[in-house]
Amino acid sequence: MRRRDFLAGGAACALAAIAGEASAQSGPLTKIIFPFAAGGGGDALCRVLAQNMSQPLDRNIIVENRTGGDGLIGIKAAKSANPDGTTILVTTGPTMYLLPMVETQPTFDTARDFVPVSQLARFEFCVVIGPAVDARDFTQFVAWLKANPDKATFGVPSNGTIPHFAGSRLEEVLGIKLTRVAYRGGAPIMNDLIGGHLPFAIGTLTDAIPQHRAGGVKVLAVTSAERSPFLEVPTLKEFGIDLVADAWYGMWLPAGASPAFAKQVSEAAAAALARPEIREKLLAIGLIPVGSTPEGLTRELAANTAFWQPIVKATGYKITN
Repeated sequence: MRRRDFLAGGAACALAAIAGEASAQSGPLTKIIFPFAAGGGGDALCRVLAQNMSQPLDRNIIVENRTGGDGLIGIKAAKSANPDGTTILVTTGPTMYLLPMVETQPTFDTARDFVPVSQLARFEFCVVIGPAVDARDFTQFVAWLKANPDKATFGVPSNGTIPHFAGSRLEEVLGIKLTRVAYRGGAPIMNDLIGGHLPFAIGTLTDAIPQHRAGGVKVLAVTSAERSPFLEVPTLKEFGIDLVADAWYGMWLPAGASPAFAKQVSEAAAAALARPEIREKLLAIGLIPVGSTPEGLTRELAANTAFWQPIVKATGYKITN
């Protein structure tokens, strides 16, 4: 199978107010490697951290977008970097726990090759329908799927992502055969939903909210454990579906980095994310700030790995190196 862009589904377009470059500091140059394109919520998160961590760390911090290879280009660049504090990796959690599961020959081991720093921010996924589906809520949508098995096609931002495997889980729970169509991001999914070319999708809530509010699509449910702070819609759990799937951005250092420095970076990130004006701006683009300890990131990674491993294994999905 040919490699596809491996996105866990990014957040919505970043606000210009938090996407500026970091101001110069007197210390050494440190780069944050972000393995996805500029312009989205994750990129904005990196840039606001670069701005607000420079002073406490006494470093000039810049953001470097190393795209390609399902996120592996940037991850491998960070893995091979000198662990002297001049390289920081920020990426989605799913790239760090799903990629090793789906690669036929894993090219990295998160626990072995990286030092945990912080879980930074969460984002959410949802089930969203277009005008091709005649349903007012999720219950009616399930009835529509059962009545129209030949139209049970859904879009995901890419193969091998949380929406991909959430769709597999939904198919299993509902007992309905679903056909998955992989796109290259959330924007083309929304276009096809609005145009009636795609019945439904599983994607990021941040991609869906603007079109939901404009009336072009309808968000039926979110996949998070609790109702979203961004949109008042039910969770899948409320319909008796045992599927909780959200995602997050995390921060790591290359293996060999000092635990003391990791703690220092973690504290600087947490302090930045706790500032009210930063929280407000990140929430405005669909990111829920966290700012955990290194130990908190390790626990979150382990919990996600344990949850998704049997689901991914059951699908048999693999990407070739």
